[in-house]
Amino acid sequence: MKRLQLTAMAAASMLLGGCMNLAPTYERPAAPVAAAYPADALPGSGAAAVDVAWQSFFADARLRRLIELALAANRDLRVAVLNIEQARALYDVKRADQLPSLGLGASAQRGPGTTGIVNTYAVGLAVSSFELDLFGRVKNLGAAALAQYFATAETRKAVQISLIASVADAYVAMLADEELLRVTRETLKTREDTTRLTKLRFDRGAASEIDYRQAEQLLEGAKVVQAQTERQRLQDENALVLLIGRPLPSDLPPGLPLAGQQLRADLPAGLPSDLLERRPDVRSAEQQLLSANANIGAARAAFFPRITLTGNAGTASLELSGLFKGGSYALTGTASLLQPIFDAGRNQADLEVAKVDRDLAVAQYEKAIQTAFREVADALAGRSTLTEQLRAQTAQTAAAQAAYRLADLRYRSGVTSYLDLLDTQRTLFAAQQATVQTQALEVQNRIALYKVLGGGWTEPPPPATAAN
Repeated sequence: MKRLQLTAMAAASMLLGGCMNLAPTYERPAAPVAAAYPADALPGSGAAAVDVAWQSFFADARLRRLIELALAANRDLRVAVLNIEQARALYDVKRADQLPSLGLGASAQRGPGTTGIVNTYAVGLAVSSFELDLFGRVKNLGAAALAQYFATAETRKAVQISLIASVADAYVAMLADEELLRVTRETLKTREDTTRLTKLRFDRGAASEIDYRQAEQLLEGAKVVQAQTERQRLQDENALVLLIGRPLPSDLPPGLPLAGQQLRADLPAGLPSDLLERRPDVRSAEQQLLSANANIGAARAAFFPRITLTGNAGTASLELSGLFKGGSYALTGTASLLQPIFDAGRNQADLEVAKVDRDLAVAQYEKAIQTAFREVADALAGRSTLTEQLRAQTAQTAAAQAAYRLADLRYRSGVTSYLDLLDTQRTLFAAQQATVQTQALEVQNRIALYKVLGGGWTEPPPPATAAN
């Protein structure tokens, strides 16, 4: 009895002083990462990635067109947009619960009266089961739904950023395939010439059959590589078609070669703490945490009394024909209070679930930060090493090209053995392939750095207002 009296007093005080919020005070968890990234040999000095629109970052007109097609038709992005609409609708439902619902109500009752059985008719505006949110249950449910809506909006941004980077990666992979095909065809032609020359020398007794068979072996090996590269080219094109959501159009503008993509390399990484604001996936995880925090408040409110109001304002009469006559106005209202006493532990279990959900959301938020930190650190490591690797690889290819020309000249002059020529051919082809692959890696690393720093999404400008 004493507990019920205290509860009633608390309810009265809340009616006078406003509703109570039982959700825990939110505090952003500390970022579980180092205060700075590992040493970056090439610190950026340009604009932050989040301030660079993708239209400015990518110089290739063909790639920009492919990204536009993907943003218009990609199914994953479409699902993300629909998820936003769903979350918005769910929030609207929870927000509506905070206001009374009015409707047109009509009733007819028949029962015993002082003079016998009487009929009572009423019609008017009705308020049905409006909850006085004294302890913030409905408000916290609305806050949780709002945070979920914000989380889906951030997820949509993350999907767009990932989509843009994926289209660019697939496009670069296709450029690398085409460049490898060019190198392979040139190598194939060279080996065909060498095989013809070796066959001629073999027929004249100036070369052994081993030389001829080795030349054939290298020729067929080049054909194998060509078939593999053509297959990879088709598969990379299929991946790009899936990303843009339609077949590749025939009217694409001219593109740039792999070595001429001209992507910016001066993007500053900033501090790991900047990721909390730059990365939509991290912001989405924090909104999920805010939603879980609000759900704890709703679960706590379930332990307190729930007060609901119903009412009707209109006309009432003992006769149906007298409903709209003068003097028939009637106002009725009912308030009900339900104080949980025994629920077999349901409310306590709901509260424990809400707390565990909050702990899960904390862990997921921290993991999102750690993942973002690792991705940025990996991209920075690539930026500081791939440039030098590409320079060295290009120099190695140039040296291999010079060595092959000398070996070919010496072989044709009969100064050196065919084994020396075969060795320089193998070395040159491998160096040319490695150069193309390193070029692709260097370009894709710049794309990755732009993506992991939050590049690819810019807030659209506010709609223009018509002048009066």
